[in-house]
Amino acid sequence: MTVSQDNPTLPLFYKELVPLNSGAHQAWHMRTTDKASWMANQHAVPLTTGEFVKAQRVFPIIFSSANAPVPLALMGLNEGANVYVADDGAFKAEMYIPAYARRYPFLLARLEPSEDTLSLCVDPTSDLVGAFDDGEPLFDGTEPSERCKSILSFCEQFEVAALQTTAFVDLLVKHDLLTEGEFTIQREGDAQPSVYRGFKMVTDEKLNALSAKTLAALNESGALRLIHLHQASLGVVSDIFTLQSKSV
Repeated sequence: MTVSQDNPTLPLFYKELVPLNSGAHQAWHMRTTDKASWMANQHAVPLTTGEFVKAQRVFPIIFSSANAPVPLALMGLNEGANVYVADDGAFKAEMYIPAYARRYPFLLARLEPSEDTLSLCVDPTSDLVGAFDDGEPLFDGTEPSERCKSILSFCEQFEVAALQTTAFVDLLVKHDLLTEGEFTIQREGDAQPSVYRGFKMVTDEKLNALSAKTLAALNESGALRLIHLHQASLGVVSDIFTLQSKSV
């Protein structure tokens, strides 16, 4: 298992990105769907810290091995394996859908690296948006529709949550709490255990090595609670393994 979010071009899920504007997209609509084809074959999806409580009941929460680690909801133990989402995007089991996936095909991005302002962008290759008759309009004349305003608000909330998540991970890095992780699972009858690596986690050993002052500071900031949610979620890996074994 290799978990990495280092992408030199576009974020996970996105094939293209263009700024949304009334000039080019005045006739565009957005369709609703009960499937998430963009999540098919994705074994790990980014999470924000505000989602840890809901996500930890369903997924192991791990951290990528990238230079700038991010929390991830683990949905499969191998690349290309998602035990919750079928190839056509249909959900095979009840699950929490991370906000990162729910905002697709939209996101806020800087049009130029030097700019401070974020613009609402869209992936034009998605079949959820386009100049078709069905769906909700993204513009009312030259003004954003209520649907478009709602999408913008959600993306803005996500950016705030992402900044809070970065601050949490920065604390983990500052206190050297992240270590290379490993899952070892052996089913009855298997000659050898299955071993999965390529991610980071927080171990009890790392926590126990912290001073009382540092632990108190982490507790006061809320970071300690998030760490415990992360650690508790790791027990769900056996469920992922069982589901993945059944699909083979």
